[in-house]
Amino acid sequence: MKRHIISSGVCLSTVIALAGGPVPTPPEVQTAVSQAAMTPDAALSRLKDGNARFVSNTAKRRDLPAKVMATASGQFPFAVVLGCMDSRSPIELVFDQGIGDVFGVRVAGNVVNDDELGSFEYAAKVGAKLIVVLGHTGCGAVKGAIDDVKLGNLTGLLAKIRPAVAEANCGNSKDDACVNRVAESNVRRAMREIRERSPYLKTYLDAGKVGLVGGIYDVATGKVTFLKD
Repeated sequence: MKRHIISSGVCLSTVIALAGGPVPTPPEVQTAVSQAAMTPDAALSRLKDGNARFVSNTAKRRDLPAKVMATASGQFPFAVVLGCMDSRSPIELVFDQGIGDVFGVRVAGNVVNDDELGSFEYAAKVGAKLIVVLGHTGCGAVKGAIDDVKLGNLTGLLAKIRPAVAEANCGNSKDDACVNRVAESNVRRAMREIRERSPYLKTYLDAGKVGLVGGIYDVATGKVTFLKD
């Protein structure tokens, strides 16, 4: 009996072909053509559809190693998502997107700073059609801001959320409804900051070339609720 040793660098389709089996269809990935054809509304619909699949446990089956290889030479994401660092809200998973589909920017409390604005500007420059600010229920950073926690460099980060605490008129971090009001206010403030602090992005937004939306992810259900204007 012959033993075949397969190198870890050989893709699955090559292995199957060598074995005489049918070669699988190449993985679906974002391309320059599909990115150019995308609109802000279509990008939002794609994220909504992906979240619906995530919630219903019908996420797409993906050959991730094949997608790694297919995207190695370039990337053409259709959206950029600013999310919280919370381990319960991984961006690609909750929107059922694959490698190369979206830019992900994550920081505690999904706050906006200059580095993130630069990241969004880059995303718009290279073709992303939608900016999403994604907060979530039960946010620890929001609770810390409500309690005015002082902790090293975190103190300055939480200070960015304090205006949302005042806007939501919330003073009880143990009141879930109160915390979630602050989370929504914080998302809306981030959206305003993106437009006001980046003339570059404002040009794209005003021209309708890029969309800007906010959403709240429910850590108990997995559902993303997009905010109304």
